[in-house]
Amino acid sequence: MAATRRSNSDGPARPRLRDARRRMIEGAIESLRVHGASATSVDRVLADTGAPRGSVYHHFPGGRTQLITDALATAGGSMSEFIEAITRDNDPLVALDMFVALWRQTLIDSDYRAGCPIIAVAVETNDDAPEFAAAAAAIFARWNAALTDLLTRHGLDPARARRMATLTVAAVEGAIALCRVERDVAPLEDTIGELQSHLAAAIGASTD
Repeated sequence: MAATRRSNSDGPARPRLRDARRRMIEGAIESLRVHGASATSVDRVLADTGAPRGSVYHHFPGGRTQLITDALATAGGSMSEFIEAITRDNDPLVALDMFVALWRQTLIDSDYRAGCPIIAVAVETNDDAPEFAAAAAAIFARWNAALTDLLTRHGLDPARARRMATLTVAAVEGAIALCRVERDVAPLEDTIGELQSHLAAAIGASTD
């Protein structure tokens, strides 16, 4: 019966199917941000998004593992494109300000409930789905590459640039976690102040 309905209404059905997939991915991203990977289930995403249960295995034949993997790819791709854009078009201090401004607003708008979906996966073991850790590692590597390239273009030697990029990502991600538990942006503001000083000193020393 379902097959007959699809064959008789291919035009309207396909946008609805695409919309259900999009809603589920967005719902999974939000669940990762707020609840973490272990608490992100197909049932939770369906309940939060209102997507039809029948669409789950049509769009995600791998079930929960594929849903979370696709959510990571979407969230990681979007954030990576943002980081690559701001590091391509700005100097390091401005790019850092823009990166932190995004998280500051996200924390405030979500009442400190939403964190980074990538770190939400990275901090859990996920022994039953090692692809989660692999996906998170690839995303962080992409961020580090963009920051390393930016710092190298502004005079740091590649090894120092890579270390500073790692420090930046680790510090900001850690500050986001502290902001969530303290329900205050102060840890992020403290972190950005120190990072700016370190970056300015490193860039200044490289041009002396």
